[in-house]
Amino acid sequence: MTTPQEQARLEAIKRSWQQKRQVTQRLASIKTKVGVYSGKGGVGKTTVAVNLAAALAQERKQVGLLDVDIDCPNVPKAMGISDKPVYENGEIVPSQRFGVKVVSMAFFQENEEEAIIWRGPMIHNAINQFLQMTAWGDLDYLVVDLPPGTSDAPLTVMQSLPLDGFVVVTTPQHLANLDARRCINMIRKLKVNVLGVVENYTGEMFGQGAGVELAREMDIPFLGSMALRPDYRDTSKPTVLSSREVMEEYREVVKNMKASLKALGKETK
Repeated sequence: MTTPQEQARLEAIKRSWQQKRQVTQRLASIKTKVGVYSGKGGVGKTTVAVNLAAALAQERKQVGLLDVDIDCPNVPKAMGISDKPVYENGEIVPSQRFGVKVVSMAFFQENEEEAIIWRGPMIHNAINQFLQMTAWGDLDYLVVDLPPGTSDAPLTVMQSLPLDGFVVVTTPQHLANLDARRCINMIRKLKVNVLGVVENYTGEMFGQGAGVELAREMDIPFLGSMALRPDYRDTSKPTVLSSREVMEEYREVVKNMKASLKALGKETK
């Protein structure tokens, strides 16, 4: 005879299996899923995710951008999107701008300045609802902007969403470099691919070269660097769409990211 505790455990296993099956079905029409991740906040992770998605869309790719930074969701602001997703027939239909489909927790806040103060289980549930309910359609790429750090929220994404690999964002500063090492080690412990490292905010102010050194020491590809430029002051749209220099930097990142995916057997066109 099954005890109540055993029955509860079996029900939990069943729910987990059903969730994973629903997520797999939702993502079946997405060719490549790439996470953008950093060990700490403030290194420009969301900026990289937004511009990477926009650069891919400029190549006439079908692109989605999922913002799962539940605490501080900034993707809609960075994309200049005000139209909220449509909820119909039990599905979330993403908003779209500049050829990129977008879903973010920010769309579901009444006041963008209000703090989202949630414990781990609520964040876990919100992420899983996005994964299970979003109708992305056919996509060449889904770019996922993860929460920073190595705790519960990024762990939930890594365990729930079968990503093809991660782009790790660092800056020239020593502490950012150390935190990037930590998140690379976390990715490896969970047996997910690291596509490579990008170094953001390079230039006279903060220096450069830490990303190349990190990639060499961790034996992963260096995808490219992005200079700290005044072009980023225009926040009405992704900077790749208004700056030729920034677009060239991201084209290099895209080229090297595709080479990493190909080396891992994840063919892209």
